[in-house]
Order: sequence, then C-alpha cells, then structure tokens
Amino acid sequence: MAENIPLSRIEEQTVPHTPEDRSRLLVRLQEKAADLPKNRLLSRRLLEEITQNVLRELHLPETLLAWGMVFLGNFHGKPQVTAIPYSKRALLLPHCMRNKEVCPAKYDSSGLECRKCGACDLTELTVLAEQLGYRKILIAEGTPVVVQWILNGEADAILGIGCLQSLERAFEKIQWVGIPAMAVPLNFGTCVDTKVEMSLAREMIETRYVPGNAELRGHLALLRGTADMFRGPAFTQLLPRKRSEHSRFLPEMDPIQVTETLGFDYLTRGGKCFRPFVTLAVYDAMKPSASFDEIPDAVKRVAMAIEIFHKASLIHDDIEDDDPYRYGEPSLHRQFGVSTAINTGDYLLGLGYRLIAEQRNALGSGPVADILWKLGDAHAKLSEGQGAELAWRSSRVKKLEPIDVMKIYALKTSPAFEAALYAGLRMSDKTLPHVNDALAGYARAIGVAFQIKNDLADWEIHEENKRTSGGDVLGKRPTLLLALALKSLPEPEQRELLRWMETLAEAEEKRQIQGQQAVRELYVRANVFEQAGQLITKYALRADETAESISEEPLRLILFHLTDMILH
Repeated sequence: MAENIPLSRIEEQTVPHTPEDRSRLLVRLQEKAADLPKNRLLSRRLLEEITQNVLRELHLPETLLAWGMVFLGNFHGKPQVTAIPYSKRALLLPHCMRNKEVCPAKYDSSGLECRKCGACDLTELTVLAEQLGYRKILIAEGTPVVVQWILNGEADAILGIGCLQSLERAFEKIQWVGIPAMAVPLNFGTCVDTKVEMSLAREMIETRYVPGNAELRGHLALLRGTADMFRGPAFTQLLPRKRSEHSRFLPEMDPIQVTETLGFDYLTRGGKCFRPFVTLAVYDAMKPSASFDEIPDAVKRVAMAIEIFHKASLIHDDIEDDDPYRYGEPSLHRQFGVSTAINTGDYLLGLGYRLIAEQRNALGSGPVADILWKLGDAHAKLSEGQGAELAWRSSRVKKLEPIDVMKIYALKTSPAFEAALYAGLRMSDKTLPHVNDALAGYARAIGVAFQIKNDLADWEIHEENKRTSGGDVLGKRPTLLLALALKSLPEPEQRELLRWMETLAEAEEKRQIQGQQAVRELYVRANVFEQAGQLITKYALRADETAESISEEPLRLILFHLTDMILH
C-alpha cells in the first residue's frame, strides 16, 4: 500500500504564495501529466513521487506537495471529466466559504440551501454551475447523499472544493471507486470564512464537455451493479416472486401473499449493500469479469442472499431493541406488530437459504454446501452474540469489561463479514486454505472495528433513520464506550452512569434528554470517544496486516480498500 502523508504533515501543507510560483508549478505538472498513461488510475505513491520531483526541479518547498498532487491528478483525470455532460457532474462546495455573519441560507437534510444573496463566493460558483447545466450542486461537508447520487447513476463525475486535509482523506476513496474527479484546494483550512482561488474554481467548473466515452474505472460499475440488484428490473429478474406482484401490504390481499409482500418490500427499502458488494468484489478479484453484466446470475443471487440475511437480522434487532425507525420509515414491528415482524424476518432467512441452494446446478453442489455451512455458522454465532447482549441487559450484575464487549462484537458482526468474503472466494473456484484462515482473521478485525464505529455513530444524529444521539443508553445495550467508562471512572461516577442506564428507558422525554447529556459528559470525562477511535485505528491496522499476508495480489488489494470503505 502507498504510505499516506501523516496528518501532521498535511496540516503543514499550503498553497503557492505567489501567482508566479502557482503558474510555474501548474505548467510543469500539466507537462508531466501528459506523459502518464491515460488508461489506468494513478496510485497515490506515484502522484507523490512525481510531484516531489517537480518541486525539487522548480526549487519550491515541500509544503506544496499536497496542493501539487491535487492538480497533477486533475490534469490526468481531466479527459475523463471532459467526456461527461454537465448534467451528470456533481459539484461539491464547502459550507465554510459562506459569510456566517450575513448568510440567510438554511440547512436541510442534504446541506446548505444557498439563497444566492451575493454575500460570498458561493453565489457566483452556484450560479455559474446552474447556467452550465449542473443538476447536482451540494454545499455541505461530507454527506451520504453524494454516495446515493453515484450509485443511482445521477452523477458520473465529482468536482469539488475543499481544504487540503479533506481532499487528502477523499483521494484514495475516489481513486478506488474510479469515478472521474477534479478538485481545487481552499487557500486556507480554518473551517470559517475560507476562500478559494476563484479563477481556478471557475476553470474547473467550466471544464468543457466534449462528447466521448468516459470509461468507468475502479469499482464504480461494481458498486452500481450491486445497488441495482435490489431495485427495478434486476431485482425482479434475479429474485422473482412466487406468490404475488404486489409491492405494498394491502388489507384485501390474499393472506398467503402477505409475508412475501412484506419481505420483498423490506429488501428494497434502502441500505448500503456492503455485504453483497464484498462478496462480488472478492469474486471479481479472483475471477475478473469484463463488466458487471458478465458476472453469472448465480453468483449475484448468492450475493443477494448475503444481504437478505443481513436484512432479516435487522428486523429481529429492531424488535429486541424496540428501535422506532429503519431506513427513514417506522421499523417493521412498529408498523405491523411484533409477531408479523418476527415472521417476516424468519421468512427472509428461509428465502436466503433457498436462494443459495437453488444455485447448486450452476455453481456445483460442493461450493453451495460450503457456503451454506459458512452462513449457518455465522447465523449461529450472531445469535450467540446477541444472546450475550440480552443476558447482560437482564442481569442484575452490571459488571462489564472491554474484553467482554469485544467478544460480543466478534460474534455479532465478524462472522457475517467472513461469510461474505468466503462466499466470493468459494464461488471463484479457488481452493486456498491459507486464504480462508486469513479472511477469518481479517473479518474478526473488521467486524470489531465496524461495531466500535457504530458505537461512536450512536452519539451522532442520523437523519436517514430519524435517530437521536445516545440510543444505546436508552436501549441499555452493553457497548465498548460503556465498558471503557466503567473502567476509567471513579466508583461514584460508575454508579451514576449505571443508574442512568437503568432508568432512562422508562423516563419521560425531558428526563431522557437530560440523562443522555449526563452520560455524554461522563463519557467525555472518561475519554472514551478518543479511546474508541484509537481502537478503530488499531483494528484497521490489524486487518491490513492480515491482508498483507495474502500472496494473491488482486485479493490483497481488495481487502485494503474494503478496510477503508467499511471503516472510513
């Protein structure tokens, strides 16, 4: 893997101090880009090496390294952007460019809704993009809506403005996905009243459109194909209904049709489709296909089953935790009752196992039997982990060590990732025992880190699920944050924390808000958020170290990128 510039160095990076330095650097970088192959993505290491050499040649400081890398990437990627119509380009602008003192704009669920008041440069850039025909303009700092634009095919190129730190973090993700991109760094990254070199920003936005073929490189086609499997014609073709064509629950429906209708509707509600993508990415790494369409339907159906199992577990989790929302709608048990929700989850489990078994003629009985065994084992371990969590909730003794939580996480989350990885490998006709062991170790590390990440995310507000922060406290769930706090806090504060955990669920709303704030303050006092972040980094490194042991390069590289995609 390419070695990233340490954040301490990124924070020291700057933009050229004079127009002369900027012009000299841009001219030389454009010359270098012209000599680079256009049919492949550039690695971060190569961009860094070329830019460093140019800076030495021009006697410019290394503090311009990140800025130069951005524009070297721009020059190399410009032909791809040029081939994409303005209407299919997404423009991402930083909200820190607005004049906070006078800005009348309001935030909605996506970002800042510019009123075009003229008080800052955002007005000029927004109006320019709209006049050219841009349909997707977003003023925000990182949002899932951009991912949906890409997956839905609404955006085929990303153009953006951001601080060097943000562009640094986004680089490898954009490279791996393979979506054409260009960017202009902010002049300074103070996050308040920032400025950009407007001539460079206008030049980027105005990058002319020349009709041609923009090749989808990286994994964009695979990501889009995975999402498409759960909507429209692909969903109907890969997973035909056996009972009904209804798309929604109707009171007058034949009772025999109800469960299938609820189950199929739930499968199309939303979600990131991480797990089926993992399966297909591993399969494609070991048995490359020219396009997503060339991946056999049997392989796609097994990947769909992985997601079906995940959706079933979410239904049951929502019941056990009494979560009110999922995918922006009331959770299934809140809509149709606990009994119907349990039954729908059970139906999806059966549907998934049946779907895999039906592929035995296409894939062979051996691979299908092995995949079914792996999924059955994952299902059993998930239930054991969830059972341990439920037992802790109902126990009078609330002793909780971080290692206890890690064991629960390793059971609840890791086996599902391992099954997704294993299914892709097994369907590729590769019998590699040493790789199977490595995948198990990789999945353990990724699963634990992923669950810790969810613990931290619980203290943020997720509009797509209409969640408030601190839901794990209301649900009395044993999290790593709680375990770390109980380990770090003095005994009186431990008792206070556990008292809030026990009483909040039944309290009135005002008392709940007060209690969640009190728990947050105790967590801050115990420094658990920082500790959890350090553990995510530790397990991410452990995952990559395990991936490093795999000699098959395509699979090894996929695992490196999956670490970044899943955790960051």
